[in-house]
Amino acid sequence: MKKIAYRKVIGILLLGFLISLGFLKPVQDYLSIPTDITVFQGEELTIDHEPSSATIQSSDQQEAIVSIAKPENKPQSFSLHTEKPGDTEVTLKVSNMPVKKVDVKVLPDFKIIPGGQTVGVKLNTVGVLVVGHHQVDTSKGEVSPGEKAGIHVGDMITAINGKPIQKLSDVAPIVKESAGSHNPMTVTILRDKEKIKKKLTPVEDASDHTYRIGLYIRDSAAGVGTMTFYHPESGKYGALGHVISDMDTKKPIVVNDGQIIESTVTSIEKGSNGNPGEKLARFSDGEKILGSITENTQFGIFGELNTDLRNGILDKPMPIALSHQVKEGPAEILTVVKGEKVRKYDVEIVSSVPQKFPATKGLVIKITDPELLKATGGIVQGMSGSPIIQNGKVVGAVTHVFVNDPTSGYGVHIEWMLDEAGIDIYKENRNGEKAAS
Repeated sequence: MKKIAYRKVIGILLLGFLISLGFLKPVQDYLSIPTDITVFQGEELTIDHEPSSATIQSSDQQEAIVSIAKPENKPQSFSLHTEKPGDTEVTLKVSNMPVKKVDVKVLPDFKIIPGGQTVGVKLNTVGVLVVGHHQVDTSKGEVSPGEKAGIHVGDMITAINGKPIQKLSDVAPIVKESAGSHNPMTVTILRDKEKIKKKLTPVEDASDHTYRIGLYIRDSAAGVGTMTFYHPESGKYGALGHVISDMDTKKPIVVNDGQIIESTVTSIEKGSNGNPGEKLARFSDGEKILGSITENTQFGIFGELNTDLRNGILDKPMPIALSHQVKEGPAEILTVVKGEKVRKYDVEIVSSVPQKFPATKGLVIKITDPELLKATGGIVQGMSGSPIIQNGKVVGAVTHVFVNDPTSGYGVHIEWMLDEAGIDIYKENRNGEKAAS
């Protein structure tokens, strides 16, 4: 116990002595480093100090050694060179005295192909969505049977009298059958992931003598957005970077299935303060189907492509940056302003939040490219999903525009879109190490 106490005292005295000799700067640099760092194989950790003032040592002496490099145009940098992915503990030292230990997780090389293409989006809902109440004019006055039964706007009708409802045309025959028997229908609805059953009795419309339920319903939605990435190894993609909500209910659409389709930008409605702009695009049932839509989440739409996707400018797989690796400063986005041609435009990453858990709006970006500002006024609807590129890496996607400043908006980190797509860059391989899918 005495030896341990002596060592602590000696360590404190040595630290004070080093600080008095001008070694405070490297100590401060080390203490500002997180205790847990995740990087990809071959990447560099940069600490700004003189190379002679510190050494670095790994507790794992088998292949996972961190060596010191000294680039001419950079501050002192520590380069991670590993033969295989794994975890290593790095001890940072000043004049051979340990200052801090850092757990470094080295991930295997991982790459995706950035998008930028404008795509048409067609979604089919799970059941039919209630988007409004309709007052039926009966011989006894106006009434909405659906509203009277307690069915709310935003509810999803999934079955009537035990028969599955998948599209609008499934509803009318069951209503007609029920009206003939004069019995109330049992309507199964999905409300905020809770399954509920309601009793609904159709009423006769006095004008045409047909029986109605007093509900406005919808079974599909369509729009345009931008492709964010394609992962060739799995065939999976991600787009939009945010959830698709119904235009009337403002609630996220629960997807049964859907398709992404080739789309052509026909014109741009420029954005201005208080008035977000919009990409106007054309697509039809005859256009080429690019892939399926299986998920609609807060991080975008996801599914699988039918074919390899290329944008014509950055067609080769590119590395990604994790949320803590994204820096404030210059970057680029890939998007379409006219026709089908993807182009690069300059932006500035104003802020980036190092997120340890999936979350939206981790980035704030500002459009700086004069050509893009002239064409669109900034970020417009339909640009959501445009990939953000920084230092040769895909770092995220554009998601929202600031209504009072169309030149700026939010972005989501690419790490969370990949996670939502089911592409696990941390997946265990057969050797028990972390590997990319």
